[in-house]
Amino acid sequence: MGTPEFAIPSLAILLKNGYDIVGVITAVDKMGGRGRKETLQSAVKKFALEQGLNVLQPRNLKSAKFQKRLKALAADLQVVVAFRMLPEAVWDMPPLGTVNLHASLLPSYRGAAPINWAIINGEQETGLTTFFLQHEIDTGDLLFQERVTINSSATAGDLHDTMMDVGAELVLKTVVAIEANEITPLPQAHDQATKAPKLFKETCEIDFVQPGQSVYNFIRGLSPWPGAWTTLDGHVLKIYQCRLSEEKSLEPCQIAKQERNLVIGTNDQDIIIEELQLQGRKRLKSSDFLNGYQIQNSFVETTVSAKD
Repeated sequence: MGTPEFAIPSLAILLKNGYDIVGVITAVDKMGGRGRKETLQSAVKKFALEQGLNVLQPRNLKSAKFQKRLKALAADLQVVVAFRMLPEAVWDMPPLGTVNLHASLLPSYRGAAPINWAIINGEQETGLTTFFLQHEIDTGDLLFQERVTINSSATAGDLHDTMMDVGAELVLKTVVAIEANEITPLPQAHDQATKAPKLFKETCEIDFVQPGQSVYNFIRGLSPWPGAWTTLDGHVLKIYQCRLSEEKSLEPCQIAKQERNLVIGTNDQDIIIEELQLQGRKRLKSSDFLNGYQIQNSFVETTVSAKD
């Protein structure tokens, strides 16, 4: 059970190692593209069809019709990687249970966006966990964990790509151990849990009144998706790549062109913007952006501090 690209290596490694995948459950197709006339399939569906696998796309996981089809597959074990919350009737169906792969060292960073929040919070290490699903999200008994170092310049996209391959190996290790009955599920230390909530547009607005290191972590923790943003000349400006300057020449939120660089001030040091996208325009290197854009206002507009 999975939807995005992150889930593909886990499915692929099980196939490669001879496991009989009796079904792949993924999200329903969406309409998108120009004029929203193009049918968009999930990354997992595309891969599964290429492998000739049986694909189910339920709109409602509580549907009696879907659950009847799922039960007919007679799966011994269900593996969940980046899917959605399951009703008990689904996760409790197979005799060996339902295993989930989560992109954190549980009980840390429970929730929908563990990769993003680990970087935003300046963590130097994270990891992956396999666990048995229970009623409350990300609270089940732990099976295996694998630690992953976070490079100081890594974006969420960089960490995502590393973790999906490490995660696949962990999924295989978990399935092999369950098959051999060589597991010792360990209850989580719930009092040590931290959250990684879902990201919304308002969550992603940059507060340049914060220290430079915090702003830097925030930007790379949201790159390339969903993208940290501010407002320049009345337009949303997404920032994908930046670096910390050793100097402080600007006030917080002040923006300026310095030689061929676009620079924004923070609480204690300047941020040099390297890659960005202004609303309605293409994603560009900041030097290319400055070739064709004249900054009108000397400060980016922000509502973050006011809201706080």
